[in-house]
Amino acid sequence: MQRKVLYGLLLLVLLAVPVLGIYPLFVMKVMCFALFAAAFNLLIGYTGLLSFGHAMFLASAGYVTGYAMQTLGFSPELGVLAGTVAATLLGFIVGIFAIRRQGIYFAMVTLALAQMVYFVFLQAPFTHGEDGLQGVPRGKLFGVLDLSSDVALYFVVLAVMVLAFLLIVRIVHSPFGQVLVAIKENEPRAVSLGYDTDRFKLLAFILSAGLAGLAGSLKVVVQGFETLSDAYWTMSGLVVLMTLVGGMGTLFGPLLGAALIVALEDRLGDIGGALASTTGVEWFRSLGESVTIVTGVIFIACVLAFRRGIVGEIVARVRPLRA
Repeated sequence: MQRKVLYGLLLLVLLAVPVLGIYPLFVMKVMCFALFAAAFNLLIGYTGLLSFGHAMFLASAGYVTGYAMQTLGFSPELGVLAGTVAATLLGFIVGIFAIRRQGIYFAMVTLALAQMVYFVFLQAPFTHGEDGLQGVPRGKLFGVLDLSSDVALYFVVLAVMVLAFLLIVRIVHSPFGQVLVAIKENEPRAVSLGYDTDRFKLLAFILSAGLAGLAGSLKVVVQGFETLSDAYWTMSGLVVLMTLVGGMGTLFGPLLGAALIVALEDRLGDIGGALASTTGVEWFRSLGESVTIVTGVIFIACVLAFRRGIVGEIVARVRPLRA
């Protein structure tokens, strides 16, 4: 009941964002990365598979959606669907090779395949290389709702985000999700009980890739462009950071971690510029370029002081008090 109340309050706050005068584009970006982190958490938090190549699903969906809408004239819903399907198919192909290994070897296989995908995007003509896809039109949803309005697009993204989150909740609390937890806790025991663990891990990988692709498709519709930075290995590291900071294996943790990291990356440059203007010290302008150092310090602090993540530590401390 307490979780339902918390999620209800969060939903009310998100519904009130346009009324409160908060910048809708920033909140939509946060929601896209929150969905990306939640999809990654489904793989690492509930299945125990650490992927260092999840950025390839975010970028592949973004490129397919952007190309379909800009060049082929797809409507927004068809463009998002095409990007999500492309990421899901890529997840199936990568998963077939990756799940044959465990631990660090699984992570290295996903990283290697992600780097291969990155160089494909770098050389492919439809991605425009380092220039990326620019000026992707938003279009009209189902030919009726004009998404050129930030407010209209905001509520569409919010609706998709809520539905995707409910799907993740349903997966986690289903018998399928309980088998994934069993595989994470003790895979040999799950095998001894008669479960085909490779098949379950492959399904989890495909679901995670598809949801990450949905986040990438929404992101390109919101921002109107897609670049190679979404396919680079640092984006895969960033989603790991979001999940660990918020709380791996919790439903709300990745959402909070994504909000903190995205807010930090977007606002650090503004803070540095403001400090430089008020103090006259130009060094502060370099804060925006040093965001990786700051996020690294936050990661170290979380590992040392909050090993379960922010939400994980709160849950661990509140549970004994409730008992």
